[in-house]
Amino acid sequence: MTDDWRNDRIGSALRGANPTVLRRLTAGFAVIGDVQFLPGYSVLLVDDPGVRRLSDLPRSRRLAFLSDMDRLGEAVERACTRLDPAFRRVNLEILGNTDPFLHAHVWPRFDWEPADLVGMPVWLYPREHWRDERHALGARHDALREAIGEELDRTAS
Repeated sequence: MTDDWRNDRIGSALRGANPTVLRRLTAGFAVIGDVQFLPGYSVLLVDDPGVRRLSDLPRSRRLAFLSDMDRLGEAVERACTRLDPAFRRVNLEILGNTDPFLHAHVWPRFDWEPADLVGMPVWLYPREHWRDERHALGARHDALREAIGEELDRTAS
C-alpha cells in the first residue's frame, strides 16, 4: 500500500484504504497515530473532510464526536494500563492548527517520560521525536493496535 492515504486521511478511511484505522465510530474514525514515541497515541478523525472545526457540526453530531473522543480516550487508557505499568493518564486535545479538518488527539502519558517533559504538553517534545523512524508506526505496534481495538469494541453501545 502506498502512502497516498496520508494526503486524504478521511477520504481514504471512508474508502477503507487508510491502514491506521482502528474502528469506525459514530461520528468518525479512531486511528492509531503515525508516530508512537508515546505508545498508544491515537487520533479521532471526523467522518466528513469538509468539517474544519467542532462548531461546523450540528449539535447532535458535535455531541457524537465528543462522545467518540471520550470513547477513544477510555480505550487508549484501558489498553495502555494493561500493557505498561508506567501508564499515567491520557491527554485529550482538539487543536486544528495544522490539518484543515476536525480531529482530536489522544495522548497517553507515562512515568518513564523525561522529567522535564512528563508534566508538559506533548508538543514540547523535540522535533526529532516526530520524524525519527524508531518512533514510526509499524508492525511492532500490532499488539497495541489490537488492544485499543478490543477496548473500543468493549465500549460499543
